[in-house]
Amino acid sequence: LPHVSAIARRPAALVPSLPPLLRAEAVLRFPVTARATLYIFLRLLVSCWVSSSSSSSKRFALSWCFSGGRIRSELEPPLEIQGGLEAGGRAVAMEERYEALKELGTGNFGVARLVRDKRTKELVAVKYIERGKKIDENVQREIINHRSLRHPNIIRFKEVCVTPTHLAIVMEYAAGGELFERICTAGRFSEDEARYFFQQLLSGVSYCHSMEICHRDLKLENTLLDGSPTPRVKICDFGYSKSALLHSKPKSTVGTPAYIAPEVLSRKEYDGKVADVWSCGVTLYVMLIGSYPFEDPEDPRNFRKTISRILGVQYSIPDYVRVSSDCRRLLSQIFTADPSKRITIAEIKKLPWYLKSLPKEITERDRANFKEPETETETAAAAAQPVEEIMRIIQEAKAPGDMSKSSADAALLAELAELQSDDEEEGPGAEGETY
Repeated sequence: LPHVSAIARRPAALVPSLPPLLRAEAVLRFPVTARATLYIFLRLLVSCWVSSSSSSSKRFALSWCFSGGRIRSELEPPLEIQGGLEAGGRAVAMEERYEALKELGTGNFGVARLVRDKRTKELVAVKYIERGKKIDENVQREIINHRSLRHPNIIRFKEVCVTPTHLAIVMEYAAGGELFERICTAGRFSEDEARYFFQQLLSGVSYCHSMEICHRDLKLENTLLDGSPTPRVKICDFGYSKSALLHSKPKSTVGTPAYIAPEVLSRKEYDGKVADVWSCGVTLYVMLIGSYPFEDPEDPRNFRKTISRILGVQYSIPDYVRVSSDCRRLLSQIFTADPSKRITIAEIKKLPWYLKSLPKEITERDRANFKEPETETETAAAAAQPVEEIMRIIQEAKAPGDMSKSSADAALLAELAELQSDDEEEGPGAEGETY
């Protein structure tokens, strides 16, 4: 309060002299409603003060007031999460509910950040996509398809929000990071460990297919772990997914080269579910061998060679790796160029190799055809964000964001970026976490 009072009395003289983080904490300790009231009160005080101050002081006071008086804490993201008073009810509600903690990763889509639900204290991941032209049909498809899926081996969709500059997709946080990172650390898995993860992956993919959704970008980087002592697989990123009920039959060449099935490269219509089985096979191979099946060992970065080997189904299992005959047979049945002759998920589930040490919960869910108890289904339906609201938010996000509303003091942003970088390098468990 002394600092806030000082700002109100002589902003031109005192605000620049306060340390940036002290400025942030002075205001951000207050609840949102209190901050809003205080902000309006300060604007009135400064307006009165401007009438009797020097021109330079007036310029500073006016610029501070009418920029929204935004001050960030070291835990807030470099992109605007709160939106301030001018950003509309949803942006304010998001800031009121979630506390930003750290960056989880970046990609073509934008930024993913770890945040904490202030009410429940639950950690969740938020995927930020810049408003405007990036909010296309694929984003809409990703959100609608992901929202419809509820399975222990699929990252849970929470809600979608809009800020002045970004569309924000809130989802379950997987503290164990990517399965890819676990393999990189181990080199490769034993056959029993690979089977354990493959069983969960297949359970999640099978559920997607039962909901008439094909993923089309299954890979180790999109297979996360929940961080428990006995890790649970969590499938994520439905950006390339398609629903047989809502969308046309797939024919686009999408996905990651090392995981793409031969028919996806044909530029003709194909069955996305059958192509997913091929990608599951690639994932199993990498877990067992520690390398990709169709990459040229002498020239792994040559995508032309990779594609040629995929089309010709040219792969081998090194002599130094012990893989059972049953597992080798399964891989050969998956890696079949003709999709009509490729083994199906239903057939894989009957194989002795797959059934060995199959977790009880997977068996029970298969018997129940993935149906949740009625009470759970009713609770989930009541809590789910309505499709109408989601579509309205997506339409709003298609309009370019007002970048002026995310402007802030350059020195403060630089200091926050440096603090964030230090936190990610030194913080516990920072490297293995993702969304």
